[in-house]
Amino acid sequence: MKTVCEKDQCAGCMACIDICSQNAISIVDSLKAYNAVIDTRKCLNCNLCHKVCQKNFPAKSEHPIQWYQGWAENDTLREKGSSGGIASAVAKSFIENGGIVWSCTFKNGEFGFENAKHLEELGKFIGSKYVKSNPRGVYKQIKTSLKEGQKILFIGLPCQVSALKNYIGEKLNDNLYTIDLICHGTPSPQVLELFLKQYGYSLRNLKNIQFRIKAKFMVYIDSKGVITNGVSDKYSIAFLNSLTYTENCYQCMYAKTDRVSDLTLGDSWGSELQSKEQKSGISLALCQTSKGMEILQEAELHLETVNIERAIQHNHQLLFSSKKPNGRDKFFSKLGKKGFNTLVFCQFPKQCLRQDIKQILIRAKIIKRNN
Repeated sequence: MKTVCEKDQCAGCMACIDICSQNAISIVDSLKAYNAVIDTRKCLNCNLCHKVCQKNFPAKSEHPIQWYQGWAENDTLREKGSSGGIASAVAKSFIENGGIVWSCTFKNGEFGFENAKHLEELGKFIGSKYVKSNPRGVYKQIKTSLKEGQKILFIGLPCQVSALKNYIGEKLNDNLYTIDLICHGTPSPQVLELFLKQYGYSLRNLKNIQFRIKAKFMVYIDSKGVITNGVSDKYSIAFLNSLTYTENCYQCMYAKTDRVSDLTLGDSWGSELQSKEQKSGISLALCQTSKGMEILQEAELHLETVNIERAIQHNHQLLFSSKKPNGRDKFFSKLGKKGFNTLVFCQFPKQCLRQDIKQILIRAKIIKRNN
């Protein structure tokens, strides 16, 4: 098997597929790893796929020039955002200033990328997606828009930002603005599908799916928890314990303080601000470039200084990649043969039992659920 990058280290950024004129590359998803496989019968040996791959050639990283914590001044944007709604506020102002925003959406059962040219379109971007997204075809469209002189804001994972920069090259970079999200790792959508199957759901039949509401991590379908609201489900437990990420995530090249984007956003975990502000949501913002400062200053935001050491301490992905749990290989070897929930329980029995008991007590109305 000939692959674009090292075996099992593909992030699924899809840049190699976009750049290949021969359709010679396919992504093989084995649940535990992605691989960009080259069909040698079609390949012209031009090596473009190898050169555009962010694993082989990561884009240049910059050290943050400013650190902030804060939130959108628009209460609705803050309320709907996963943390403080800064991404939504920045996207809003970018469109108001004539730009186009690209980010991840969930549509027709797939996690892909779409653009927004009008404010009413921004709602489709709201919310964290704790699963791999597919930017296939996006890089071509963005490059075309940049050639036409349009301003583009791309919001994605660090590996996707790096891939985009490799794809468009330096000559078209002036009108490209990038935001990367602090990422701990992402599972294959097929893993999510196996979890949902236990409850009679399938991604292709869903209109809406969420993975958290502020600090409450659980899978929601049409704003209702897959299990009892207020109880962490097994997908969330597995995700938060780094069990289900694809193999490349445990050797992430972007898990460091230096970042590949103009602006980095995440949660301001460990914030010393008042608890009421924490409940409403606080974003962490790392600004690397003048373009990052520009889009922050143009947005309607409440920004405050942040204790940098404290911010890093509570966001380990700014120092090192997620640790692979013991038993992960065993988990994946049995996944599909045994139930997802059963395997997660075997991996993290204490956490799962605690949530199972909580669910029983809520259903029996012995304790109140925390929605």
